[in-house]
Amino acid sequence: MTSATVAAEYGYADLPRLMSLMTGDEKHGPAATSTMDALWVLYDRVLRVSPRTADAPDRDRFLLSKGHGPMAYYAVLAAKGYFPASVLSTFGAYDSPLGHHPDRLLVPGAEIGSGSLGHGLPLAVGTVLGLRARGLTDPRVWVLIGDAELDEGSNHEALAYAGAAGLEQLHTLVIDNSSATHGWRGGIAGRFEAAGWSVADVDGRDHRALHASYTAPHPGRPRAVVAHVEPKNR
Repeated sequence: MTSATVAAEYGYADLPRLMSLMTGDEKHGPAATSTMDALWVLYDRVLRVSPRTADAPDRDRFLLSKGHGPMAYYAVLAAKGYFPASVLSTFGAYDSPLGHHPDRLLVPGAEIGSGSLGHGLPLAVGTVLGLRARGLTDPRVWVLIGDAELDEGSNHEALAYAGAAGLEQLHTLVIDNSSATHGWRGGIAGRFEAAGWSVADVDGRDHRALHASYTAPHPGRPRAVVAHVEPKNR
C-alpha cells in the first residue's frame, strides 16, 4: 500500500469514530488514546510532511516509539490521507498492513517499525545525525515516547548525547500518563532540562498549549515537550 493518492476528508472530531473501526483483544486502548490530541496537533499544524511528500528528502520526520498502542496514530494517518479510512477495520488481521505494532514497510507515512520500549529516541538521534551528514539541516525530527520508556537506559544515553551535542533538529514528545516505574527528581521535564534540552510541561489535551510548545524557538538545543494526560489506570 502506498500513500499520496487518498484525499484527506476528516478532522479531529472524526478521530474517535475512526479509532472505533479498529477492534480486537490487543488494542492497548489507553496507550493509544493518551496520544490522540498530541498526535493530531502535530500532524494538523506542525509537521512539514504530507502523503505527497512522504518520501521527500527535506520532509520532517515523525517516529512513533510508543508503538505498542498505534490506533490513534493509524487514525490520524487515515484522517490525513495516507491511506483509506476503510483499511482501519482490518487492524490486526493476518493480511492487514496495520499490525499491532507499526511496520514501516507496510504503513504509509511510518518512518520506523516500533513497539519495543526504548528504541525510538536513539533512532531519532541517529536520524538527525544522518540528515546532518547529508547536509540536510532544515528537516525536523520528532519522536513520541511514553513516560514508561524512560525506565530504559537506551533513552538516557540518547537524551544525554542529544543535549551535549546541541541537536536542534530533534524534538521529543513525552506522553506522561503516570505509567513509569521510576520517578525523576524535578519530574520528567527536569531530567531533560538537566541534560541541556529546551523543555515545556503542558496539558496533553490542550491543543493551543500543545501547538505553542511545539513551535517555541529553541536555538542550539533539542526540544522536549512533556504532555500530561489522565493516568493510565483510569
